[in-house]
Amino acid sequence: MYRYLTQTGASVVLFIFGCLVPSSILFLLLQKPWKGRPLSNAQVVPSLINGAITAVYFILWGKGLKSCGPLSRAIMAEYSGAVLGVLSAVLYGRRGHVWKKVGGLIAMLASFYFLSQGWALATFSPFSFRDSLDSDVQAEQVLGMSQMMIPILAGILSALRRVIARRVSLKNQLKRRLHAITIASATCFLFPVAMWDLIIGSSGSSVELPFSAWAFLSTILFGIILIFYVDSIAEEKLHMVFSSPRHLMAAGGCIIVMEMVYKMDFSLAGFVICSSILGFGIYEATALERGRKNSFQKPDVSNGMLDDELEMSSLPT
Repeated sequence: MYRYLTQTGASVVLFIFGCLVPSSILFLLLQKPWKGRPLSNAQVVPSLINGAITAVYFILWGKGLKSCGPLSRAIMAEYSGAVLGVLSAVLYGRRGHVWKKVGGLIAMLASFYFLSQGWALATFSPFSFRDSLDSDVQAEQVLGMSQMMIPILAGILSALRRVIARRVSLKNQLKRRLHAITIASATCFLFPVAMWDLIIGSSGSSVELPFSAWAFLSTILFGIILIFYVDSIAEEKLHMVFSSPRHLMAAGGCIIVMEMVYKMDFSLAGFVICSSILGFGIYEATALERGRKNSFQKPDVSNGMLDDELEMSSLPT
């Protein structure tokens, strides 16, 4: 997706809309939200609103990926919502262990700063053995924190849409049905924006959409459909909730493999250090919540419902 958007100059809005249309059809055919127990308005209306948030999230994520570079920097678009959760816990949560939450927040912000300075890139990483380039070239290519606001906002919206989906759906099957409605709603909300971008266009961006089978299929299958089912299985079976240290470890491993397969400008040492700092920050910020969950766990629970409730969220929301 990154190479397709940068090499062809295709419109991000049109590309995302072109991926959401078949994804929404597949979700509707797989989950059939119109069958089974009727859904109440208290469940459908938040899912429709969540669709608008999802549409804006996908646009910001695509624009952030296109402007900020490789996937190693796009990790900020997924975990910046965790910073907002920790910050809200520090300001409005319980006062116990505030220093741990503040320390975790500082570590998370520090990892984002190092990522924005190109530590995960072999060209700019201080841990790379590649010959350094001219300072003028580095000043033009290294991104600052102001340029990383797009993926950061995308991460905040990602956390918001996950919270809404989690509050509305209490059962796994219901969660899948409502997610199909959310993706269909996101497609509908994005339709007028995509048509406007196709007909009118915007200055400085191309309104053409060159076709690339691999770019569309990989985004549809891996970026929209499979990622939902994988996250659901990881949360239900492995209790690996989003924005947790274990989730970050798994996502980091996948990023390392993809960066090496596609031979991107990637610094393994720099990325591991940034990810380790981020994981340490998340671990320290959620230490109190983990201790509270462990104190309420009972060893004789056989149906797993208590475990699902205790593992519902790794970060305070």
